[in-house]
Amino acid sequence: MKITSQEEYGLRILIRIAACRNEGGMSIPQLSEAEGITPHYVAKLTRVLRMEGFINSTPGNRGGYILAKPAQEIVIRNVLKALGGTMFNNEFCGTHSGALNLCTNSVDCSARSLWKMVQFTVDNLLDKITLHELVTTEKESTKILSQILEQANTNAATS
Repeated sequence: MKITSQEEYGLRILIRIAACRNEGGMSIPQLSEAEGITPHYVAKLTRVLRMEGFINSTPGNRGGYILAKPAQEIVIRNVLKALGGTMFNNEFCGTHSGALNLCTNSVDCSARSLWKMVQFTVDNLLDKITLHELVTTEKESTKILSQILEQANTNAATS
């Protein structure tokens, strides 16, 4: 499983915007410099984030990007889905059928059950994490995310 550069940089840009204390937000050049990526790529990512309703642009030559809603309301699963989709969905099997038009395992596929379970587990965890939990230091976010994971494991064990 791989995380795409669009998912990684898009999330990092969103974290930067959330952490910004300037009411005008952060501009494309500022985001580009802060993340070490081209302004063109930052523009592409901010467009996706804006179109999906995570950020708004502020007007004027000193304008930039700000969150469209509080960080506590931005669920990371939704962000990653907007930036790259999901690892496994109903169309997955159709795109991995090999040389045939139909997958040879379309009726009975143990691999499909694995991918469904992995996607279900990842989605359940990412649904519990908001942008708010990521706008902190790595040490603090590790502590917070560990608590969320521990709680999710406890809930799963008692279900």
